[in-house]
Amino acid sequence: MSIKLENINKVYVIGIKGSGVIAIVEILRSRGIEITGSDTNEKFFTDAILERLGIKYFEEFSEKNIPADVDLVIYSTAYNENNNIEFKHAKEKGLPMMSYPEVLAELFNDKYGIAVCGTHGKTTTSAMLADTLKECGVDPAAVIGSKVINWNGNALAGEGEFFVAETDEYQNKLDLYDPKAVILTSCDFDHPDFFENFEDYKNVFRRFVEKIPKIGFLVAWGDSVDTLEIAESCNSDVLTYGFGEECDYRISNSPNYLISNKISNAKVSMPNEIQNSKYQNLGNIQYFEVAHKSKSLGEFQIQLIGRHNILNAAAVIAVCHKLNLDMERVREALKNFKGTSRRFEYVGERNGAILIDDYGHHPDEIKPTLKGARELYPEKNIWAVFHPHTFTRTKALLPEFSQSFDHADKVIVLDIYGSAREQQGGVHSKDLVDLINKYSSGKAEYIPTIDEAVEFLKDKIGENDVVIAIGAGNVWEVASKLKV
Repeated sequence: MSIKLENINKVYVIGIKGSGVIAIVEILRSRGIEITGSDTNEKFFTDAILERLGIKYFEEFSEKNIPADVDLVIYSTAYNENNNIEFKHAKEKGLPMMSYPEVLAELFNDKYGIAVCGTHGKTTTSAMLADTLKECGVDPAAVIGSKVINWNGNALAGEGEFFVAETDEYQNKLDLYDPKAVILTSCDFDHPDFFENFEDYKNVFRRFVEKIPKIGFLVAWGDSVDTLEIAESCNSDVLTYGFGEECDYRISNSPNYLISNKISNAKVSMPNEIQNSKYQNLGNIQYFEVAHKSKSLGEFQIQLIGRHNILNAAAVIAVCHKLNLDMERVREALKNFKGTSRRFEYVGERNGAILIDDYGHHPDEIKPTLKGARELYPEKNIWAVFHPHTFTRTKALLPEFSQSFDHADKVIVLDIYGSAREQQGGVHSKDLVDLINKYSSGKAEYIPTIDEAVEFLKDKIGENDVVIAIGAGNVWEVASKLKV
């Protein structure tokens, strides 16, 4: 793409409410670029950001919306000339057009780009890294795929040398970026609507790490055969992190000390010096130590639950240590990081029942989320309200999904959320319910819609229950509508 953003004064955005798109919008707006756009009338966290930025937008798609003197049309990859009238009009008129990932790549490649990639953990890890760099005083720019609670948004428009980006492997988008450093969090087969098999899927990551220059570095999860295999394609320094003895950044002393002010009967294990300390009022805290090549970097703490979030934090520590940042400032930043929206986010209560929202939409995301919930609420009855995301993923990973709910007591499965990509596809939510019940009779129930699930649960749950709305669609509405 030959368009240079420094020559752009007026932009129109198709799909302006997209969680990634809005971050680009905020960065471009900070540069003084005039922006308008359009989307559906559904409400997202991005509506508030658009209002804060003072950006005018339409809640319908019409070719009349696009200004005649626009310099550039940016579009969400959910849209094309076959499903969006504005896209079709802009293309027919020959207007300059760039996709959201192309614009992100333009911004990213112009700086010391640190890309966070992998099947799981991208959002939390990239947000945690960007926030830590910010608190270390290096003024990074960043684009994250969900709202970062500490920022009340998902972008940083910093003017420092670093640019942190959550980068997506779907549709080979990783090919657009030229990273100076990469975090590879995980690799499990996903997006079967685009990648033919696991080997095809891994190749997109191999090509990505091959592009890291010799002066750059790769930080890879060291407890996974697949991430280590991908790391072999890297031509620069490779730093591994994890719980294993061979990891360059090794996590230890992490029995998951969980403290919560939202539970009354959790079985909590913690050191004596912590039991009566100020930490009891901070919510859910995990303590762990990280050593670099046998030399301890000290103890760290995070407010997020689950071993997977300790791993995310270790990846951030590895990057910051490699960049020679002040480890005390890193420690303080991680301690104060509150997470991102829709990642085990506490929503509220109903009849004393705890309501949680989570974005997990792959078996290897659902399992650690529910395991963390069970550790946090060992005596409570856990309801998982699952919204399968895309027909192709549900069909390809049906056996794996059926084995993902071991730590839930009851499972409600909604109709599959096809998103903008699909309308139907050879599988039904009842298939998943039947398979779950095959292994655990009566555990799962099919309830087609969000409103029906809310109606079913509203008088059934109480102080002994936890309801986790889980999925990538709009299942968050279950927790939101139950909240009183």
